[in-house]
Amino acid sequence: EFFRELLENAERSLNDMFVRTYGMLYMQNSEVFQDLFTELKRYYTGGNVNLEEMLNDFWARLLERMFQLINPQYHFSEDYLECVSKYTDQLKPFGDVPRKLKVQVTRAFIAARTFVQGLTVGREVANRVSKVSPTPGCIRALMKMLYCPYCRGLPTVKPCNNYCLNVMKGCLANQADLDTEWNLFIDAMLLVAERLEGPFNIESVMDPIDVKISEAIMNMQENSMQVSAKVFQGCGQPKPAPALRSSRSVPENFNTRFRPYNPEERPTTAAGTSLDRLVTDIKEKLKLSKKFWSTLPYTICKDERVTAGPSVEEDCWNGHTKARYLPEIMNDGLTNQINNPEVDVDITRPDTFIRQQIMALRVMTNKLKNAYNGNDVNFQDTSDETSGSGSGSGCTDDICPTEFDFVTTEAPPVDSDRREVEASATQPGWSLQTLLVIFLSLVLQRQWR
Repeated sequence: EFFRELLENAERSLNDMFVRTYGMLYMQNSEVFQDLFTELKRYYTGGNVNLEEMLNDFWARLLERMFQLINPQYHFSEDYLECVSKYTDQLKPFGDVPRKLKVQVTRAFIAARTFVQGLTVGREVANRVSKVSPTPGCIRALMKMLYCPYCRGLPTVKPCNNYCLNVMKGCLANQADLDTEWNLFIDAMLLVAERLEGPFNIESVMDPIDVKISEAIMNMQENSMQVSAKVFQGCGQPKPAPALRSSRSVPENFNTRFRPYNPEERPTTAAGTSLDRLVTDIKEKLKLSKKFWSTLPYTICKDERVTAGPSVEEDCWNGHTKARYLPEIMNDGLTNQINNPEVDVDITRPDTFIRQQIMALRVMTNKLKNAYNGNDVNFQDTSDETSGSGSGSGCTDDICPTEFDFVTTEAPPVDSDRREVEASATQPGWSLQTLLVIFLSLVLQRQWR
């Protein structure tokens, strides 16, 4: 929402400035600028937009319009204007502004869009994994840990902490395997966040974009005679305009220089929120989520409403009686549960749905690494044959040194696997969410008794 509002404010600021400066001349050609912001919004919201090509097209169209305005005594055909646009790179009529703006816009938008996609993927992965049904072996182990004390006449005795850990490590064995890829994903998110705070800050790019474009137009005005002469030399002498039109001179207000807004005149985002503040807040939350999946059993078992706690080792339920729990605690992950004394875990059958989420994280991590380096690679599909690039690097070697080596793949759309998620949410059986609810309900039962 912040980025969308930022774009709308930038467009509104540019429109206000250009109306004040050029009046009717701008209004007659405003669609060139409106199309620019439309394409930027479409890119940000996930559209298949090549940023470099789109920006090149903007400057070519702007050159065509301005070339006609500074040469009102001539009539230009569509073919002639197409020839004019081909001279955009050679003549550099707008100075160095287009090149600099291309670098700034591409890398800032790539980072912003990928960062938001990363937040969405992380949320979706967590939601999907929370709906994975526990195995029958897990359900049996939970029932033994939580209900058997009642059968033995020990209703007030809580499970031993280490006993709970082995049960939960067995129940959450597949989820723990997410941890490695999850941590890499979080690290990549934090790196892109640093880019958003520094050289890829989309706020610092979009806020003065009206002034930058106005500077480009002024460069064109100042070099109009040289530009026209070179175009006439390359494209040929144009035909004179009809008598009525040739008698017109360049409107005076076209030569009026832009007056940049004062900071207090610029629109602000909601509640004056700044990108730096948002990114700082998100970074703190991301850091807290590292190692989430491997520490989940510890998080559950350290709750005093669930277990007797690590300090109570003698007077706790060990699965058989009120005594110390002797077996060693298993390591994290599926393969380490082969000798889990509490949960029967088939280590030869990884959960395919969780493996899909691991792949989704891996794909998103690669996109984040691309964004960190200022690169944006889009694919029509995920096959090896279609490795065509979307927006280019937006960087030069000295600005965006390559700091990662990786294989680029395409992340699934934000709403992909929706049917899978809905199916897993409605299928019979217990999910991780159900697991936690059972824990809390049983704890409350203990407390009421």
